[in-house]
Amino acid sequence: MPGPTPTPIPRFQVVPAAYVYLRRGDEVLLQLRRNTGYMDGHWAAAAAGHVEPGEDVITAALREVTEELGVVVAEEDLTPLTALHRTDGTLAPIEQRVDLMYSCVRWQGEPAPQEEEKNERIEWFPLTGLPKMPPHERFVLERLAAGTLRAIESFGWREGEATAGLYSRDPHTA
Repeated sequence: MPGPTPTPIPRFQVVPAAYVYLRRGDEVLLQLRRNTGYMDGHWAAAAAGHVEPGEDVITAALREVTEELGVVVAEEDLTPLTALHRTDGTLAPIEQRVDLMYSCVRWQGEPAPQEEEKNERIEWFPLTGLPKMPPHERFVLERLAAGTLRAIESFGWREGEATAGLYSRDPHTA
């Protein structure tokens, strides 16, 4: 006699996002977030967003840099930095993410906030003097500056990592 039918376990799903860090020497262009409901008051990638249904990540990256900064980037000018598999330490489906991060040193136009309701301002920061920012982005940029960033990284999966004292080195709160 067969036993009870097991309840199927839903497949693990992740939310994909594309990040583009415009670079100028050892500096990175960041935006001060506002009115987004996520990390408002923190500096973050000047161009980043979710990959839309039916869209590939490269198209998403190129779209985001134009939508958020008003500049045009050619696909060949995107340099892959890392694929970051991350969580905020919970099992909430919205917090299971894969961030595909690029850098770019060549673009057409002058970067300027295009979504002023969500972007208070943009500013160049040295990689060795980052402001208050989301911990997963700090994790990536600090490793980039140190030359230790790997092609594939994970963040938030180890005990206490997602809430670790990554803000404690913020020069704006000292």
